[in-house]
Amino acid sequence: MVTIKTLQNIKAANEKIVALTAYDASFSSILDQAGVEVILVGDSLGMVIHGGASTLPVTIDDMVYHARAVAKASNNALIMVDMPFMSYCTVEQALNNAARLMKEAGAHVVKLEGTSNQIEIVRLLVANGVPVCAHLGLRPQFVHKLGGYRVQGRDEAMAKEIIADALALEAAGADIILLECVPSKLAKEITATVNTPVIGIGAGVDCDGQVLVLYDMLGITPGKRPRFSKDFLAEADKPSVSQAVLDYVDAVKTGTFPASEHSFK
Repeated sequence: MVTIKTLQNIKAANEKIVALTAYDASFSSILDQAGVEVILVGDSLGMVIHGGASTLPVTIDDMVYHARAVAKASNNALIMVDMPFMSYCTVEQALNNAARLMKEAGAHVVKLEGTSNQIEIVRLLVANGVPVCAHLGLRPQFVHKLGGYRVQGRDEAMAKEIIADALALEAAGADIILLECVPSKLAKEITATVNTPVIGIGAGVDCDGQVLVLYDMLGITPGKRPRFSKDFLAEADKPSVSQAVLDYVDAVKTGTFPASEHSFK
């Protein structure tokens, strides 16, 4: 079974970590059998499953429901679950909701969006046995504050802030760092600077691993697919969901995904 230590060993060996989202048992089983090491039950379900315009309406009950289904169908993958918008504003709230995700849903890691402002929350979660992934860069729960879904860290001041946040969160005990929509050069620097495994989405090929929204990489998300994604189902030699996932695993492991067209400068 994949653990935090497994991810640390993959980073140390200069190999790649493969992650994908899933929101139900059927897709979870396919990902698990394909060798996906991290299954992320993302609050992206608010958009791709519930049809919302953002992730903000997703509740902790939603996350428990979907994560439980995913965990039941996975035998090997590390199950990482998002803490939704406004579910970790205080230490007490964060501890209570993280406990629900682990005890009721079967999460192995909880993921929260934040900066060094969340250091105390991260520190206390870790001190109470909760592995944490810190999500930096584009943070969809902060979409209104950030002014939309925009690449973060292109200017020097913001890049330095993201680096500082990554170091501070690692020092607080974060077990994984996720970088979303940041310039590939910045992601490369952070990955080389921290000891914590770094998983990227729209952050270039030099991260320790990659994650995509499953529905994006299968080409079934309504509307325009994000630039950093790729339709692996359409390009599969033998089109099937299972083959598309296997192709994605291979592309991440061999470093052929993401390519330059899926990255930002």
